[in-house]
Formats: sequence, structure tokens, C-alpha cells
Amino acid sequence: MAALYKIYLFCLQVVIFAVVSCSSEDRYTKYGHGWNHAHATFYGDINGGETMQGACGYGNLFEQGYGLKTTALSTALFNNGAACGACFEIMCANDPQWCVRGSVIRVTATNFCPPNYTKTHDIWCNPPQKHFDLSLPMFLKIAQYKAGVVPVIYRRVMCGKKGGIKFEIKGNPYWMLVLVYNVGGVGDVTSVKIKGSSSNNWIDMSRSWGQNWHTSEGLQGQALSFRVETSDGKVVQSNNVAPANWQLGQTYEGKNFH
Repeated sequence: MAALYKIYLFCLQVVIFAVVSCSSEDRYTKYGHGWNHAHATFYGDINGGETMQGACGYGNLFEQGYGLKTTALSTALFNNGAACGACFEIMCANDPQWCVRGSVIRVTATNFCPPNYTKTHDIWCNPPQKHFDLSLPMFLKIAQYKAGVVPVIYRRVMCGKKGGIKFEIKGNPYWMLVLVYNVGGVGDVTSVKIKGSSSNNWIDMSRSWGQNWHTSEGLQGQALSFRVETSDGKVVQSNNVAPANWQLGQTYEGKNFH
């Protein structure tokens, strides 16, 4: 069975390479239907050092369910933080010296790879380059360490997450900041609304950065409901996720996309 599986992966890679190479057009389409060209590097150490926190606003990626299966995105892919939480399949391509043949990884966007305009070469994260700065363990699944940087093909895929969407409430009594994470479906959140139990009105939250959303509405002493929309237009509503005695620093779990 193991031998047959390896043959299957090899054949899959050959087919994908043929499809990508047969067209000079951008074949990238969302959610698993097309592939596009990019490059990949790595950052951090084998244990995920330097990959925690980051520009998407997440914290301990192990505690939040992302672990080491993560990537930082270049400016062209990051979309000012709107792509945080999106999931990608990535395969090393067209570099037989360094590629791990037949290996495909799936990662979640959790950070930003900033451009460096002082450099004239190795400007992988500068616009308009499409680039993935992977955690080291993910990079080693598709390429050899000494390669440093490799050409890849990638596509958007659905995010398979366990449990519900998590809402971590931060900020202060006058300014609520909510980190939205562990989002299934397409993963990248485009809109968050909140409602207190004493009102029927949904309040639009504003994106602070990454997947941190804020409001200055006073909602103390009310149970909190959330309505989350992702980039494919789908919406999931979680009623009374946080009880009326909710506390700053606490995390509450709602429904998820499936």
C-alpha cells in the first residue's frame, strides 16, 4: 500500500506540473480549483521559534490549534491582513536538486513576510512577488534545508479545523478587542458583527489588524453573540457565546463553518 501511495503522489505531481506549465496565464483560482507559481523560504527553528505571535494577531499557535503548519505571506498575498487564516496547499516544483518529490503540505496563513526595499536581490517578499515564508518543519517536508529558497506551486484550499470558532476578548471596558481564530471553511474572515443580549441590533466591528476586531460600544453585563463572514460570502452566527459575566482575557467558542 505504501508503494502504491508513493506512485499516486508522484503521478499527481506530474499531472499538476503539466497543467501549470501548459499555460502562461495565472491559473490561481480560489478554494482548490487551480494552481499558481510562487517561491518559498523558511523562518524560525525546528520547534517553531519566531513563528508565534505575528502580524495576524494570533498568540501561541500550539494552544490555538495551528501548531507548526503555518506560513507568513508576502505583501502580494497578505492583503493587509485580510488573508490571515486562509489555508494553502503547497508543493515544491521544477527543482529536482532540492525538492522532496511528491510531498504536498497544507498550511494556514498566520504572519506577514515584510518587504525589504534596501535589497536588490533575494527580494522574495517584495511586491509583486508571491511568496511563502514557511515554518522550518513545513519547509523540510517539501525541500532540503540547504536549498534556502525553492520554486513552488500553490492553491487555496478549505481549512479543516476542530471545534468551533474561538473568540478571545481583550482590550478594556471602553474598547473591546476580539481575536477571531480557528475558523473553518475558507478561513479568512472579512466581517465580524457583535450583539449584546439587551439589543436586537448587530454592531459592525472594525478590523484592527490581522484577525483582531474592535468596537467601542459598551457591552458590559450582556451576553454576547457573534456573526462571522468569510471571503466566500458564507456567514455563521453564534448566539450567546459569551455569558453576561464575560471577562477580558477569556476565550469563548462558537459555531464553525463546515
